[in-house]
Amino acid sequence: MEIYKFVFSPIEVNTYLLADQSGDCAIIDCGCYDKKESGTLEKFITDKRLNPVLLLNTHCHLDHIFGNRFILERYNLRTWSNELDEINRLDAVQHAMLFGLSMDIPPEPEGFITDNQIVKFGDTELVALHVPGHTSGSIAFYSDINGCVFTGDALFAGSIGRTDLPGGDFDTLIRSINSKLFVLPPSTVVYSGHGDETTIEKEMRTNPYFS
Repeated sequence: MEIYKFVFSPIEVNTYLLADQSGDCAIIDCGCYDKKESGTLEKFITDKRLNPVLLLNTHCHLDHIFGNRFILERYNLRTWSNELDEINRLDAVQHAMLFGLSMDIPPEPEGFITDNQIVKFGDTELVALHVPGHTSGSIAFYSDINGCVFTGDALFAGSIGRTDLPGGDFDTLIRSINSKLFVLPPSTVVYSGHGDETTIEKEMRTNPYFS
């Protein structure tokens, strides 16, 4: 599986494009904020001759769903997310205003993902891990074969997601990371919603919230 990262929007969210040998690809947390950014993603997909078949959201805070309407209009794909995060999707337009930003009403999801559900694109499978605490419906997507996990805003390199927003809870997030992420193989590469990648081993050893 090839993994490509794009940093989009004034909030600098990581958007991931995952592609395998089938030519199909999945998009995680499409954060394209304007036409220039959506054009960048579209050109990359076209140049690589990829076929987008799956749109996933780790959670539905505004920066992670800015590009969902573009993906629907361009590739006819609606997102898959956790139902507990619908409140954030529905409040996204109002939240954008608090940041001095604007956005259209995010499209309704295609469906909802539950803990341990397998999602597929091409020849690739990802396992959804429910990791509440940053939001109630936060989901991480894990690939055993490829040795990586996409954690959204649950776990960062050297930090964890904020827990002072609606649906956030510090103790819940710590339990989620310990029970769902720190049980993965130590060499697992962590691709977070913001910032650089890290590994499970490094975060267990050096993350100040755990070390």
